[in-house]
Amino acid sequence: MMAMRVGLYGGTFDPIHVGHLLVARAVRERLGLDRMVLIPTAQPPHKSPDDLTPAPHRLAMARLAVGDEAGIEVSDCETRRPGPSFTIDTVAQFRADLGRQAEIVWLIGSDSLRELPSWHRVEDLVDACRIVIAIRPGWESPDWMLLRTRLRADQIERLAAGMLSETPRIDISATDIRRRAADGLSIRWLVPEAVERYIVEHGLYGAKKGARSGVRSDG
Repeated sequence: MMAMRVGLYGGTFDPIHVGHLLVARAVRERLGLDRMVLIPTAQPPHKSPDDLTPAPHRLAMARLAVGDEAGIEVSDCETRRPGPSFTIDTVAQFRADLGRQAEIVWLIGSDSLRELPSWHRVEDLVDACRIVIAIRPGWESPDWMLLRTRLRADQIERLAAGMLSETPRIDISATDIRRRAADGLSIRWLVPEAVERYIVEHGLYGAKKGARSGVRSDG
């Protein structure tokens, strides 16, 4: 029996957008993963909670975005866990749940590589799972030398081997989506319709009902 292969894709998802979803699906298909799990983070170590939309909203939007897509799911493991949301703790939790034989893949964007040296126990993380890197526009050529402050040469080589050039390079920014919502501009086609509706109905990011939105209202 083949060991299960599971991809984990963590992020603030504030809000989740079509770029996140297309990359998640592409990586699952490219690597032949049994499952791709999106994990909204509760308390990123390097961000103030005041700068984030409350976790229950971000979790709800992620679930609406994924819907019934086969092989892709959303986990609330970090929103249920108290304290800072450290990646190494999430990987350890999935390892305990899945067993030693499972292959665990952690997905990051190439723009996140510059922050990797500041991650909690990053040396252990690189050894605890396989990290794959989706190339983001403008971040096609990472500076691997920046990682030498925390990682061994063989660990950096493994990271470099995990670059996936075949994933969609969609230049959509959650920051821009929040700004557009606040300015009353349409966010249609940037987020799934169910997520757009949720943002408008809950007034997230300053969005107001009746603003210029792609969501149709029959009432």
